[in-house]
Amino acid sequence: MATIKHLTSKNSNYAAAESYLTFQHNEYTGLPILDEKGRPKLRDSYLLDTLECGESSFAMACLIANRKYGKNGGREDVKTHHYIVSFDPKDAVENGLTMEWAQALGLQFCKDNFPGHPAIVCTHPDGHNSAGNIHVHIVIGSLRVRTVERQPFMDKPCDWEAGKKHRCTSAMLRHLRVAVMEMCEQADLNQINLLEAQGDHVSEREYWAQRRGQRRLDHANAKLAAEGQQPTQTVYQTELDKLRKQIYAVLNKTTTFEEFSALLMQEHGIAVKESRGRLSYCPPGRTKFITAKKLSKKLEKEQVLTALSQNIQLAAIIQPSSEKKPDKIRKLVDIQANVAAGKGIGYERWAKKFNLKRWSQTLCLLQEKKLLSEDALHQRIAELKTQHDDALAVVKDLDARMVSLKELRGHLVVYRQYKPLAQKLQTVRNPAKFKEQHRAEFAVYEAACAYFKANGLRTLPDLKKLDAEYQTLSSEKNGFYTRYKKAQIELRELRTAQQNVEAFFRKEERSHAVPQQEVK
Repeated sequence: MATIKHLTSKNSNYAAAESYLTFQHNEYTGLPILDEKGRPKLRDSYLLDTLECGESSFAMACLIANRKYGKNGGREDVKTHHYIVSFDPKDAVENGLTMEWAQALGLQFCKDNFPGHPAIVCTHPDGHNSAGNIHVHIVIGSLRVRTVERQPFMDKPCDWEAGKKHRCTSAMLRHLRVAVMEMCEQADLNQINLLEAQGDHVSEREYWAQRRGQRRLDHANAKLAAEGQQPTQTVYQTELDKLRKQIYAVLNKTTTFEEFSALLMQEHGIAVKESRGRLSYCPPGRTKFITAKKLSKKLEKEQVLTALSQNIQLAAIIQPSSEKKPDKIRKLVDIQANVAAGKGIGYERWAKKFNLKRWSQTLCLLQEKKLLSEDALHQRIAELKTQHDDALAVVKDLDARMVSLKELRGHLVVYRQYKPLAQKLQTVRNPAKFKEQHRAEFAVYEAACAYFKANGLRTLPDLKKLDAEYQTLSSEKNGFYTRYKKAQIELRELRTAQQNVEAFFRKEERSHAVPQQEVK
């Protein structure tokens, strides 16, 4: 899916924008990367064009406009606006998206939405996360250099008059998201509904905090590995990410909102409150609540209540076991190899007790399963492997069908919600004005119609039947998933037992081997 992000800059050095797009920069410090001669290194691949700059460079065009209209002289003035349109990584493989095509789309997007502004349009083949997502940078000077024709999304005269500054309001961002969705729909590229939050909300600040924290953690783990120590943590988590995971953990095991809020406070010290129909969370050590909107779409009131109701349905299926779980079968330790590597006598004593306990557990397991011969053990492992793979294949197939049903249901809900609006369009006096007023609603409505047409759905299914089919698939998936997990656990135990048996008999062979006499 394509996404759009907005940044602002108060840097009066307009050439820095073009330098960032054409030269390699350290993603953490923002400083240019130099070659062996101390010169900035060019990026491996990029496409760059300018608009509304005439014969001048982007920096010179912005400086001329500032002097002409007497603007952007203060330190706190926004000098440039930076928009980034990132395409889905799958578009390059599935839909043939190339850098040239993305650059053409970016140029047209800039002409349509930022007319009159000097601009740089630059396409890069990949992003910070190395996911292979082609993306387009659009950097515009904040000052408009010429008066343009008024467009429907322009509200005030300052939006089209020369010498006025660009305003990135919430209405403008909404318009740009709709424009990105329409652009991808017309180009047959992957796209999601940008008007609704999707999953966890990770801000630019949190994203870079996680990247910097992961970098520091990797350096610390590298030092530990060089000293022969085992790292205790490999993935860095921000405070907001920890908060999300703690709330998800409690949400997955509660059935009422009262139980949910009480258990959050009891287990993690997290307070939850509702204000004007919206939920907010306050972790220990903070006095200000964090709104669910800043954490995740899944943690808002409607989604939380839906998850709690689903837990009530699953509670009847899941039967908690009162029996104490036995210790897991673990592998035997190679004492001789570890002692040879420098382990002391204390380790050797502990390892002998450890191996004795694990070997006893291995024998008990094999006697319980009546697998006292090597052939019987191999045969049982092969049977479990077949059961495991078959159940997993069915689970994946059912999961794919459930995802497809969920997508169909989402388009069906949108279609029914905005169909009266589409019918009203036929009766209003000024259809063009009415459609522009409800442009976002018509965008998702037309996307739903395109989905039905692409899938050959002439008669739309009933919503209740879809929900019933989804519940049936969910129950069937739960049954096969239970088989899959049961086979997986037993398969893991028997494979470990098999390795322990092989290791034990190798040790016996070494201990009974007669050393050869030295030949003189």
